[in-house]
Amino acid sequence: MAKKHFIFFILLIILLSCVRKSDTSSIPVRHAPVSFDLDSIISRGRLIAVSDYNSTNYFIYKGEPMGFHFELLKNFTEYLGIDLEIIKENDLENAFGLLNSGEADVIAIGLTVSSSRKKDILFTDPIFETRQVLIQRRPHNWRSMTMDMLDRKLVRNQLDLAGKTVYVQKLSSHAERLKTLAEEIGDSIRIIEVPFDSEDLIRNVAHGEIEYTVCDENIATVNSTYYPDIDVNTPISFPQNIAWGVRQNNSVKLLAELNSWLNTYRKTRSFALLYTKYFQNSRSSLIVRSDYYTSLTGKISKYDDLIKSASEKIGWDWRLLASLIYQESRFNPLVRSRAGAYGLMQIMPVTGKHFGIDITASPSNNVKAGVMYINWLRALFETKVSDPDERLKFVLASYNAGPGHILDAMRLAEKNGMDPEKWDGNVSYWLQKKSDPVYYRDADVKSGYFRGTESVNFVSEILERFEHYKNMIPEEEPIGLTAESGADLQLSNSLILNP
Repeated sequence: MAKKHFIFFILLIILLSCVRKSDTSSIPVRHAPVSFDLDSIISRGRLIAVSDYNSTNYFIYKGEPMGFHFELLKNFTEYLGIDLEIIKENDLENAFGLLNSGEADVIAIGLTVSSSRKKDILFTDPIFETRQVLIQRRPHNWRSMTMDMLDRKLVRNQLDLAGKTVYVQKLSSHAERLKTLAEEIGDSIRIIEVPFDSEDLIRNVAHGEIEYTVCDENIATVNSTYYPDIDVNTPISFPQNIAWGVRQNNSVKLLAELNSWLNTYRKTRSFALLYTKYFQNSRSSLIVRSDYYTSLTGKISKYDDLIKSASEKIGWDWRLLASLIYQESRFNPLVRSRAGAYGLMQIMPVTGKHFGIDITASPSNNVKAGVMYINWLRALFETKVSDPDERLKFVLASYNAGPGHILDAMRLAEKNGMDPEKWDGNVSYWLQKKSDPVYYRDADVKSGYFRGTESVNFVSEILERFEHYKNMIPEEEPIGLTAESGADLQLSNSLILNP
């Protein structure tokens, strides 16, 4: 049935392409040029990048955001001392539109550098180089063939592409290359541009839904470990440079900083290991076949159902609770900290005892105690922080530090002319000051010394990972607190402030 749907969709695309031919050399510009260079990005405090999700560039595995371009972006933003926001977009037309409209600062998709694209965007210096290769399916009995026999069954000479139909991603450099190749061989190649990315099309070849596609060799090689029946050994281009893209005219400083950083980083062992990790790693097939390759399965961990049920009781998005649990335990139900915190949600025994729950009895018990504690913290800050989004940060920080230290930081913020209801740059700043005797000995400080940097990072890392989870997992029906769930979470006011 899925194959029939795919064929119907392809026929529809072919019909539409007869009406309006796509110009692969034209990059859409949605709006008039915007002025937003490196200084503005640093002032904003984050870089906004467009990236595509697949098994090499950007994905989530066992709860952890991963990918070559993702890690490269993280390293760059850490170098700048700012945060990273990723817009997930596999449609190249939309990606270019997001860049040129000013909604994103950089395209980190791994673009092939071409003269036609240089008219519309600025490329960074090359990150690496690769060739374009033909993806085709081997005969069903290929394992019993000699190499010569197999080569005779497959397209090995580019001239043999004459008259063949090849599917490629819309607006990709692969369509450009095939058009040039058709000119070079003096014959026609039927090029069908579709709104699927390279890995989707490779999967279609492997499943027998299409005969041919083209993609970059490094991506093809990785995918050949998932699909042993595909062949990726016919090049159709010389080596080509792969780079990121920024806006024309108003990203000069950003481009200069990217190039300076890239040219230094590419010479490091860290870069070599990063490239090997994603493009030359035999474990790649195990990741993609895992139940916890989130892009395909929508699963984060084996405890997803438990987390979803628990999140309903506090009205949280389950992906947020999953991010907190990953931060605390990496989904290991048996982990115990040096301080004695235990289980998925790293609950202290005294906290579990307060709620009448044996936190070591089961993962379910541990999570139940965790959400009861979260609900207690929410009630504590309900009247202290009016904005719900800000309140969430205070709850998360308190989960890590204990609310006493957060209340201290709020008092210090107010005393020193800052906003006690704002986390970033206000209360978070004063929480970190609590390691300084000038401040932890202040008369308004009740809970004493504390190293606040860990808790500040705790909040930002959970919220950042939550955004990655939202990128990969569709939103579910919003859940609110019910009368029944409220009854389940009746809490006393006697819980100690720093459990």
